[in-house]
Amino acid sequence: MSLPRILKINEITPVERGNNIKTSPLAGEMIGSTVLSNGITCFPKGGGIPLHTHNVEETVTILEGEGICELPDGVHPVKPFDTSFVPAGVVHCFRNTGNTEMKILWVYGGTSVTRTYTETGETVNQLSPSDRVDGKAAD
Repeated sequence: MSLPRILKINEITPVERGNNIKTSPLAGEMIGSTVLSNGITCFPKGGGIPLHTHNVEETVTILEGEGICELPDGVHPVKPFDTSFVPAGVVHCFRNTGNTEMKILWVYGGTSVTRTYTETGETVNQLSPSDRVDGKAAD
């Protein structure tokens, strides 16, 4: 059984996702979670992750900035506290269209999360060295 705890964002080393997109993983398998994972991703002006799907449900809440969420029914503008729900297997993406950094809080309904990029069909483990938007695997 894992222990309850407070996760301090300034004590977490962000994962570089390419193109200056950074993700700070919070709860997940690494702390003993068995059914969910979450974190914060920061997108610079103009930054985004290409269209993709996940093997689990996802919800995203915009914390700062503004952007768009692309879903099968169209492109939706998003601003702070707007929240998406995306079932497993549904194509989607977020892009920062504002003039400042955009921060999102994401929550997955699982700890073993994959991302399948729509354009290439490549499936990678979420936040693995291969899960980068610039196509360059991290060392």
